[in-house]
Amino acid sequence: MFSETIGKQSAKIKNTVERGAVRKFAEAIGDSHPIYVDEETGRNSRFGANIAPPTFPRVFDYGDIKGLDLPDKGLIHGEQTFHYKRPLLVGEDIFCYSEVTGYTEKSGTQGKMGFLLLKSFGEDSSGSIVFTSKSTVIISEAVRREMDRV
Repeated sequence: MFSETIGKQSAKIKNTVERGAVRKFAEAIGDSHPIYVDEETGRNSRFGANIAPPTFPRVFDYGDIKGLDLPDKGLIHGEQTFHYKRPLLVGEDIFCYSEVTGYTEKSGTQGKMGFLLLKSFGEDSSGSIVFTSKSTVIISEAVRREMDRV
């Protein structure tokens, strides 16, 4: 079901690192570092601007991968890692897309579980990679049965 999506990727979607969104995200994760929200601190930093917290790309839109029809609920966010070339600057546009890099199944006490591997990318307006992320989405037996009925 998901193996045929390996290698497929979404189209690039423009996202803006918005000041208000960065502020709300920093508050939500309990990180009050002034580099995220205080404009003077940002201007005086080595980056010359405020930056976003490292996990901020979690809120970006990465587009849809054709043929990858995941349900809206019942999935488990397994693991996610980020690798940065440089920080995300408040106010800049980032072009994001994702690719399916793998799919495996394992049997457990609750039945078969699928492990969907995704790699996501964020590029600046010149096309340079700013960050990549790898994530695992766990698809439970119950979700798989529901998808088979549709």
